[in-house]
Amino acid sequence: MTALVIAEHDNASIKGATLNTVTAAAKCGGDVHVLVAGSNAAAAAAAAAQIAGVSKVLHADNEAFAHGLAENVAAQVLAVAGNYSHILFAATASGKNVAPRVAAKLDVGQISDITKVDSADTFERPIYAGNAIATVQSADAVKVVTVRTTGFDPAAATGGSAAVETLAAAVGSAKSAYVGSEIAKNDRPELTAAKIIVSGGRALGSSEKFMEVMTPLADKLGAAMGASRAAVDAGYAPNDWQVGQTGKIVAPQLYVACGISGAIQHLAGMKDSKVIVAINKDPEAPIFSVADYGLEADLFTAVPELVAAL
Repeated sequence: MTALVIAEHDNASIKGATLNTVTAAAKCGGDVHVLVAGSNAAAAAAAAAQIAGVSKVLHADNEAFAHGLAENVAAQVLAVAGNYSHILFAATASGKNVAPRVAAKLDVGQISDITKVDSADTFERPIYAGNAIATVQSADAVKVVTVRTTGFDPAAATGGSAAVETLAAAVGSAKSAYVGSEIAKNDRPELTAAKIIVSGGRALGSSEKFMEVMTPLADKLGAAMGASRAAVDAGYAPNDWQVGQTGKIVAPQLYVACGISGAIQHLAGMKDSKVIVAINKDPEAPIFSVADYGLEADLFTAVPELVAAL
């Protein structure tokens, strides 16, 4: 029984979500292999070989993999799928793009967003915005799984010494092509990898106030900035800052929620944070039910005072 982890990378290094996925794969039992499908991605393959617990790295190199198009990556996964009992992807935008194609082609049910491995065929995953945990057992010969990275500790990025095997590239159809991308520039830590996150809600009232109040706090703490869906929909913060069921799932060491009421969809994205601090003037705000520390106060007064105290 061997598990295959589909690596996320930038052709030079391995992204953090892959390390969490390796941990989940190891809990399935048996060996763990990692597939690196990229373009001029020898450095990424070498980095994957250093991950603790990985016994083999499969390296497929082709220009078609340069931008991670789902059709091409899925074709490469399918070319080797017969050798594996489990195929695991991180439950990121990339993983959730490729995994359903692989599951459909293999004619198996996808097991999505797992947070725990009970045994080789039994997994736990949140449902109803995290208010219930479903235990899912699969009888499929190949388990296609996406892994919620906040549910597993990352494997050590160094210490391994896996062999690297070069594969012939298996490229999919030409039905899609990479045209271009607009990359959001951000000097702050990446939201899903940040150890500290400060988030603002609709109570901030405008994008100007959002930046004026939240930026000094984030600067003091060296934090990433997040936002509730209401704040994003109102145009106060960019889309890639959204935390919640329809945004990013985060679990930092410290999460500071300012002016966020705590709708169930937002809580689903951050309630696994180690320490949650909530600042809200509504004593009935649901955010207080999950907060380790709650401050009933006007954020326009409390946040500047907090910044001054820091």
